[in-house]
Amino acid sequence: MTISNANIINQPTLDLQDLRATLEPLLRQIVREELERIAKVTPRLFYLRPQMPLYEDLLEIQRRQSQGKIKLHSHTEVWHE
Repeated sequence: MTISNANIINQPTLDLQDLRATLEPLLRQIVREELERIAKVTPRLFYLRPQMPLYEDLLEIQRRQSQGKIKLHSHTEVWHE
């Protein structure tokens, strides 16, 4: 099987910024759903420890927000509730 140059040229591409812009909302929703699932299973017991990847991710989000690189939206803004 050979791939012609015409087929390669016609393939859609995403640069890293486009990929990030595409994936970030999806990942946020996945994290939210997982946190809700965990909170339902263990309603009053949910702690993040520093060695947990989610803890590191939340620190990174906080750092980016404090530097003005991202804007976090309220629950109402995101879910229109």
